[in-house]
Amino acid sequence: MTMLRKTLLIILVCFWLIYGAYVSLGTPPFPTPPPDSVQSGEPADTESPYRRGYFTNLSRDEVMEYYTNHLLGIISYRLNYPPEEVVELVRKHTPSSYLEEVVHPLRESLFINGFVPTKPSEQINIDGVHYLNKLTLRYVPSHVVTRLTIWLMVGWVGWGLFKEYVYV
Repeated sequence: MTMLRKTLLIILVCFWLIYGAYVSLGTPPFPTPPPDSVQSGEPADTESPYRRGYFTNLSRDEVMEYYTNHLLGIISYRLNYPPEEVVELVRKHTPSSYLEEVVHPLRESLFINGFVPTKPSEQINIDGVHYLNKLTLRYVPSHVVTRLTIWLMVGWVGWGLFKEYVYV
């Protein structure tokens, strides 16, 4: 085996081991609510352990900054969706003004749906307190066994490709 092939094999094995360490990290619990928010007790917000609703006075930028910092991982990024996709991604019949996702690639995601009332009939008043918006969070974790199975399969396929195209 030439020096170039040995170097490439070492790089691929190191990458595979780092990838394995990343996917074997435990799944974080459901994110904490934003400061000064009140959890919703509506049936749609309590029917699943992976979906919760909160009433808050934070703006969209403040909410996204809070959850981006709260879910800060080794690798994370944000995706912005049109509000119409809330039906497929969060829940049917959920009002939406914005919808974003904070993603840890190959691990978990948090969908953040915000509803900001624009009509007088939509105003949010809970226990005599007025709130500017309602957040609906949907947490999508992945099981560590599933991630490790995919990790092993990637290593197996990668080794086959390495043998086929580099190791010849």
